[in-house]
Amino acid sequence: MGMIRIRSASIEDAPCLWDAERRTAATAGLLAARSGEIPVGAFEAKIQALAGRGRYVVAQGDGQPVGHAFLEPLDGLAATSHVFQLTIVAHPAMTGRGVGSALLADLLGWAERDSRVKKVELRVRATNVRAIALYQKFGFEVEGRFRSRIRLADGTFIDDLAMAWFPGARGSAG
Repeated sequence: MGMIRIRSASIEDAPCLWDAERRTAATAGLLAARSGEIPVGAFEAKIQALAGRGRYVVAQGDGQPVGHAFLEPLDGLAATSHVFQLTIVAHPAMTGRGVGSALLADLLGWAERDSRVKKVELRVRATNVRAIALYQKFGFEVEGRFRSRIRLADGTFIDDLAMAWFPGARGSAG
């Protein structure tokens, strides 16, 4: 794969992003949603909603989407409007190729430039060691553990970790 380019998501990306999440969710423990559980229309709505409120980006490699991520403000209440929730997905067969790093660098750079952002939060499966290491490399810290929060299709449970990042306190990768 050549250079990874980050661009803003568009409505036309929704079917591709939906399919990538559907395929990613087929591997137990990567995403909370199960395969196909979120309709394609939800992707279109999220891209539109975040165009003015947050940031939704797509990573492209060799002209094809290879990952996507977004920062969504918790702006329903004034008390939490400074917090942005991070969601990030490296598409199947693209993990370990710098996609997550490229997406995080873009989003955290944006967050540092946007005065509304005072905290970025995420949840990650406690079993997803590669993702946890990436987040820590960018300066995220574990804030808590949600025990047995995710129930896999086979009935087993895994913990979720709550992690946070604060603008101005970036790790070595930023």
